Amino acid sequence: MQNAEDDYKVKLEIFEGPLDLLLYLIKKDEIDIYNVSIERITSQYLSYIETFKALNIELASEFIVMAANLMYLKSRTLLPQNVQPPEEDADEEDPRWELIRQLVEYKKFKDAARFLGQRDSEGAEFFAATPELPDLTEPEQGMPQVGIFDLIRAFQKVLKKFEDTHTLREIVDDRWTVSDKIDHLLSVIPVGGRVQFETLFTEATSRSEVIITFLAMLELMKLNFLKIEQEKVLGLITVLRPEDKPFTVVPMDVMEGGEYGG
Repeated sequence: MQNAEDDYKVKLEIFEGPLDLLLYLIKKDEIDIYNVSIERITSQYLSYIETFKALNIELASEFIVMAANLMYLKSRTLLPQNVQPPEEDADEEDPRWELIRQLVEYKKFKDAARFLGQRDSEGAEFFAATPELPDLTEPEQGMPQVGIFDLIRAFQKVLKKFEDTHTLREIVDDRWTVSDKIDHLLSVIPVGGRVQFETLFTEATSRSEVIITFLAMLELMKLNFLKIEQEKVLGLITVLRPEDKPFTVVPMDVMEGGEYGG
């Protein structure tokens, strides 16, 4: 029986980088960026990396470099001050500050880019008479955007819940292909329909089936057959099927994908 890693390769374009993931984890915990716990954020970051590996999602090398840096910072925070390794040009006692500075600067540029993007979109329909001073504190309007990290977080909760309730795994023939689950998802989510993310995994009987269902969902999202919404930041995720995608079309590369074994 082949390993899952050899069966299906997820080619998911993740435009967010490791700093985006760290900012997401800080935002999720609702803590101040200057009070970040290296031990906690390292544990959460590595958990996401493991989930990406379980889904066979290719990660940029920057994610691995950041993981190594976090583990180094964590090891330094655990050492007594009198045995801390010497750092050239370092005038702070707290080893977190360099990472915190990177996060603060990155967040400033990201917020500015998002603001300029919104202004560019809004300004396309108007002719401004006078220039307007930007207000970077202006709250975001509309439905919160759902990123890959929100999806991975929701998937982690589903996977943990499944593993907690299936301690004694039944011996079943649970070989599924991604195309099987694509057909299944399109059959349970009608055109124009909406379902809660968690409910799509209630009938799964094995860990591999949970993973394959999620991979099929990612494929359908890439093809715009499914969309996701979140009513509030870090809230429940809803999966919906647009009305302009009434037909079931499974790409050939997905149909020819291998099977997952238990």
